[in-house]
Amino acid sequence: MIKGQRVVCTNDTFTPTVRAIYQQLPRKGDTYTIREVFLGRERIVKGGDSATVGLLLHELVNPPDPFHKGGEELGFSSERFAPLEEASPGEASELEEAEIGAGKTGHWAN
Repeated sequence: MIKGQRVVCTNDTFTPTVRAIYQQLPRKGDTYTIREVFLGRERIVKGGDSATVGLLLHELVNPPDPFHKGGEELGFSSERFAPLEEASPGEASELEEAEIGAGKTGHWAN
């Protein structure tokens, strides 16, 4: 996952503690834009050999992490998100041409 990438939330189950300290939480099925990517603190806090990748999102802004001396903003685990499948401009125009050729009007079903 990289800055500027669009992602969709796949997991919006949070503990009561998380709900109490965050001001804004992602919702399953909603799309977001990655504002920042950072290394999670599990390795430092828990002494493990690995760490998760954290994300800050343009659409959601939260207060500083109360457990971080540097006052970094509370973020989200990248494991809660999946890359959004978006057609490239070339693929989009090919799809439109195929639909026009097939007699489709371009209206989408609700």
